Amino acid sequence: MTGFALGVDQEEWCGQLRALAAERLRPLAEKGEPGRVNRPLLAALGELGLLERVFASGALELCLLRESLAYGCTEAETALALQGLGAYPVLRAGSEEQRERWLPGVRAGRAVAAFALSEPGAGSDAAALTLAATADPAVDPAAGGWRLSGEKCWISNAPEADFYTVFARTGEGPGAKGVSAFLVPADRPGLSGAPLDMLSPHPIGSLTFDGVPVGPRDLLGEPGRGFRVAMDTLNLFRPSVGAFAVGMARAALDATLAYTADRTAFGGTLSDLQAVAHRVAEMATRTEAARLLVYAAAGAYDRGAGDVPRRAAMAKLLATETAQYVVDHAVQLHGAVALQRGHLLEHLYREVRAPRIYEGASEVQRTIIAKELYAGVVTR
Repeated sequence: MTGFALGVDQEEWCGQLRALAAERLRPLAEKGEPGRVNRPLLAALGELGLLERVFASGALELCLLRESLAYGCTEAETALALQGLGAYPVLRAGSEEQRERWLPGVRAGRAVAAFALSEPGAGSDAAALTLAATADPAVDPAAGGWRLSGEKCWISNAPEADFYTVFARTGEGPGAKGVSAFLVPADRPGLSGAPLDMLSPHPIGSLTFDGVPVGPRDLLGEPGRGFRVAMDTLNLFRPSVGAFAVGMARAALDATLAYTADRTAFGGTLSDLQAVAHRVAEMATRTEAARLLVYAAAGAYDRGAGDVPRRAAMAKLLATETAQYVVDHAVQLHGAVALQRGHLLEHLYREVRAPRIYEGASEVQRTIIAKELYAGVVTR
């Protein structure tokens, strides 16, 4: 994809999504309790068919969906994205039995999914995870199994999810080669969790695994291939994290345009001041550049291009850093009014910080980009 432009049908769909987010989903989000799963909001996303679109669409449509929802209701966007992140490994690597049991509930907004990769000592360096899967034939006398022992941390939707995609060390090899993926229902004995008090409207918590039994039927894919399951999921969702960031940046930019065009100061409007106008121009240019990179990465994913990891990392890096810049400058141009509780920019200011960290911090994205670039260099 060398350029990006929406067709008429896509423009209309995005407009409908923005209106839907503002008019129907935002009121449900506002009734939710911060730090808790908003099940009525999830049910509405299922009823509207939006959760189904997460699993039935490619990366490009997923980005359009996330950007449009983020513009009108960040809580709805996040609830939808977390369902996709937690359940996508089941769609791609799960057995027919696993898919039939869990995915209908996820699509309907009844079953809450979570992606459990990070640990207290293995956040950015996910291959260093230590959650142990120790072989225990007693779990299933006919087929064998494992017991999970250790802790996960910073897990979105924990401890309220109905099931977790869990990555644990089964030891087939060193580093990433010895990691397996499991589908672990929340009611499995030995599994407990606690909420973390975070700057986030959705739940984030820790999970403790005290000899949690898992068998071959709980595996997602093959033993020792779990890290590939995680990376396949992140390669899809990283560009769409960028789309989420672009949606927030566009909302902040539009709010700033309206405010500065109307606010009187120094004998005119704020938009008459060159310092203000130039800053808004910079915000718009950076947002558009980030948006183009996000959709270029999504197009590469849908084409099955070989450079998806680099493009996905570039898209997430630029879009999340850009959104931070745009929202921060939007607050500056609005002044104190933007810091009032309930103001759009006060909300976006809190929301925009986390995407630069989760699903691979900006520093991790730079490492991925550099590694991919140098892999193609022929040295003497």
